[in-house]
Amino acid sequence: MLPLIYHASYSKLALPSKHRFPATKYHYLYQYLLQQGIAQPSQFFAAEAVTQQALSDIHCANYVSHFINGTLDTKSMRRIGFPWSESLVERTLRSVAGTELTCQKAIDHGCAIHLSGGYHHAHHQFGSGFCIFNDLTYAAQQALKLPDIDKVLIFDCDVHQGDGTATTAAAFDNIITCSIHCQHNFPARKQQSDYDIELPRGTADKHYLETVSQTLSYLVRLHQPDLIIYDAGVDIHIDDNLGYLNISTEGIYARDKSVIQQAYSTKIPIACVIGGGYSNEQDLLNIRHSQLFLAANSVLANNLQK
Repeated sequence: MLPLIYHASYSKLALPSKHRFPATKYHYLYQYLLQQGIAQPSQFFAAEAVTQQALSDIHCANYVSHFINGTLDTKSMRRIGFPWSESLVERTLRSVAGTELTCQKAIDHGCAIHLSGGYHHAHHQFGSGFCIFNDLTYAAQQALKLPDIDKVLIFDCDVHQGDGTATTAAAFDNIITCSIHCQHNFPARKQQSDYDIELPRGTADKHYLETVSQTLSYLVRLHQPDLIIYDAGVDIHIDDNLGYLNISTEGIYARDKSVIQQAYSTKIPIACVIGGGYSNEQDLLNIRHSQLFLAANSVLANNLQK
């Protein structure tokens, strides 16, 4: 069974009309997976909200407190990109915990997918780019407390650089960060991951897929991680509103299948988050994000037959 992590709060977020963040996509993706028979209700799990104290392991305690209590200043909230609300707090705390649970399920089952996550622009003491707390670094740090997990690789294939992941994970020698992203895109000021692969605008399937496959293979051989956290952002798509790469839907599927297959071949648990994806057409966004689930199902089926 492929465990899937989801909570209804992910899409319960009141935003101004024409806001760029597609908050409803999580709910619609959940429905789409069930309607298309890609997933079954029994596969879904929900996480309890992460605690303020636990978040302080990687974030400034004052920043965490001010956000949760609604006392963060206007400038800081503007940098995040959301108006503050109690529903924003709930979805944020549950989503961070969801990525942690995804890691736990991946360790138990080999692979798990979170229908949220990938908030890689969140730094130690501030949020940015629709990201408040860094679920990737937090989940990696929590996983390192588990038996037999001594090194975690965060493999970020969202179109934007994981700048917040780079800065929050820098304090942990046993968290390896890699970001494969479009060079000329948000954030304007890049940070230093352990590995940064910058791709020019207009990069298409062939070069992109070779880069992803070769980079992951190299990192696995060099670092031999005990867990991979994979940000499978679909904002690499040629028609994404905020991306500048020319990757097809078929290319997204091929990327996701390659990454998951490499993890299975090397017997490394892989926890996947859906990451970014921006479109005014929800049906198209469903199709793009669903490639991750289709790829995982294919890999699992192939491995069961062996």
